[in-house]
Amino acid sequence: MHMDHGMGGMSMGDGIPSPFYLQKMYWAVVGTAIGCASLINLYNKFLYRQRMLAAFRKDPLPAKPSAALLSTMATITAIAREFAWASCPLVFSKRVRWRSPTLGRVSLVVAELILVLILCFYKLNPQDQWKWEDIGYRTGFIAAAQLPLIVLLAGKRNIIGWLTGSSYERLNWLHRWVSRILFLTVTIHMGFWFVDWARYDYINVKLTTDPITQRGFAAWCILLWIVLSSLYPVRAFNYEFFVIQHIITFAGFFAAVYLHLPQEVKVWIWIPIGFFIFDRVLRAIATTFINASILNRTTRHSGAFGSKATFEALSGGTTRISIKNPPFRWKAGQHVFLTCHKLAPLQAHPFTIASIPADGRLELLVKSKSGGTRNFLRHAEKLQGLPLTSDDLRQCHEQNVILEGPYGRIRPLRQFDSVFLIAGSSGATFTIPLMRDLVSCWWKHKNNRSCGFMHPAFAFQGAATRFIRFIWVIKFQSQYNWFSSQLSDVAADIGQLRQQGCDVEVDLSIYVTCDDSLGGENISMKEPKFPDFSHGKAEEMKEIGKQVSDVVSTNSVSSSSQTRTDAVMRCGPNGICCCMNTIEDEGEAPESRPRCQCHCNSDDILVVKGKPASNQLADQNSDASSATPMVAADPKALQCPEITVLSGRPQPRNLIRKMLEQAFGESAVVVCGPQGLVDSVRQSVVSLSDERAVHKGTGAQGIYLHAESFGY
Repeated sequence: MHMDHGMGGMSMGDGIPSPFYLQKMYWAVVGTAIGCASLINLYNKFLYRQRMLAAFRKDPLPAKPSAALLSTMATITAIAREFAWASCPLVFSKRVRWRSPTLGRVSLVVAELILVLILCFYKLNPQDQWKWEDIGYRTGFIAAAQLPLIVLLAGKRNIIGWLTGSSYERLNWLHRWVSRILFLTVTIHMGFWFVDWARYDYINVKLTTDPITQRGFAAWCILLWIVLSSLYPVRAFNYEFFVIQHIITFAGFFAAVYLHLPQEVKVWIWIPIGFFIFDRVLRAIATTFINASILNRTTRHSGAFGSKATFEALSGGTTRISIKNPPFRWKAGQHVFLTCHKLAPLQAHPFTIASIPADGRLELLVKSKSGGTRNFLRHAEKLQGLPLTSDDLRQCHEQNVILEGPYGRIRPLRQFDSVFLIAGSSGATFTIPLMRDLVSCWWKHKNNRSCGFMHPAFAFQGAATRFIRFIWVIKFQSQYNWFSSQLSDVAADIGQLRQQGCDVEVDLSIYVTCDDSLGGENISMKEPKFPDFSHGKAEEMKEIGKQVSDVVSTNSVSSSSQTRTDAVMRCGPNGICCCMNTIEDEGEAPESRPRCQCHCNSDDILVVKGKPASNQLADQNSDASSATPMVAADPKALQCPEITVLSGRPQPRNLIRKMLEQAFGESAVVVCGPQGLVDSVRQSVVSLSDERAVHKGTGAQGIYLHAESFGY
């Protein structure tokens, strides 16, 4: 805690390097790691270019490595992926199960920790009390050297992300862990000074009389608060509060550290401050350009600053925000920060863009949680059903919003032979645009060839992809309406492409886990009777979803004389049926599938692709009313035979395996949803890669995984 003397160049003994030299060594190692990641990013870009050109030249296997060097690199990549994605579950009890972080993340954190500890204690014996002061000085210098890395990992316009091909949100976890290692380093720094002073009963004197020590202790206290307030429970409890206090305490911490450090070390304060200002200036310039009507032609009709957005209430406590003629272009899978000061003052929330540029509008689907997102839903519900016959009413529907972005990066999926997309609930805002973008690439590729555009520049408008497997897991069938038109358009586009000779295919499946329509009367599939949640029912559906308490397991058996209380526990309020059964194989006969034992007083109905509803009803046993599989279908879905609708939960491992078995080149697996779904898909990819011995002489092709999970 006592760094008022200039120790940067002072010798601590024969052969012991100076603290300045060790600071340079720290950044030599960190810079080397960033450089290696940058080379991998360059290799991925080369691979993308090579595959797209091969597909343009009508190579039958554009996504399969052909040269010996590429095959060797593919083998190394497969081994590295299996290690980086692997994780093991830690079971504490029957109900408490926690999955450890992936080995890739653990390795990075452990490597950073080992590097810091080695630099702190290199050639210094912590058992020697005469070296405690030297350790105190050195750990302070090493702690100061970590500050630029922490700020670099936190920026939205991320320099490290730009070099390594990653977006800021995928580096944020590393920002938190480097900060925790900084806290450990600072604690060691303070601890060795305290034990050194304790020999002379000098700690209280230093804390009460020495300004340098006081500022250092204040910095440690602020950093302790930053670390504790950055834990997930705090971030999830109130994210707006976390962001505001995080910025304030960040400024206070840097001020205290600046006053604590000796003059020759203050450069390690100015460097991260420079990075922070650089990030903020770039963000301010970009945000001003896309929102100021004087600078951006597309926003001139929207006012002086910002764009006009409409808010529409959807089922499941979700709000659709639409902006016509958005002020920028984006790529599928990216997100923006949206600010609406009238509904959520001084708040900026990140939302995935649910549309593609070809739509001519930017759409966001916002799940209502608390704070600003709840205000969005309430505003949309108030306007539900109001006419738009006058300018005044139209202005009431439209709100001025400020956009920042777009952010987010994913390797272009068009370079992979097969693509597996799986999403849970609102995670479809990430996967559906990716699927639609691939379909549009197929159209561009076909149209360019039809028009005779054979220049290599047009190669990057097409795709090497042959097959797309799309899975969407939703809680209520009404959620299908979020993307009903988009999914129908995809199915229609694929039909037209295949009719015109294109060898492409999309397999669409929707899994419904809960369904309120089974609570009372029987349902005929010929004349589907579904409740209308498009007007004023979003909040009700949200509340119902929260109250679903328990579901009977696949093989549970219950008597027909159960009390109403038991039925509510098993089916949720108002007879909502929630099916926890896992469908191992979509292709198996419906009668061989496990039944959803939820006792909701409905006829036993199961929707199966390609089988008439009347036949399905006839196949059911007349005594099966006690076991009620859900009607997992929407009227529009029933009119689209290309979409398979099932009740229950998918088995990602089996679905991914089927796709890999027919792949001719490297495949991509993309998942977005709750953490449990992400963990299941990740473990399935790891086990399948190991089981199939990917790129290890078996002929099995590589698997690229991109995972996005809900969280803060």
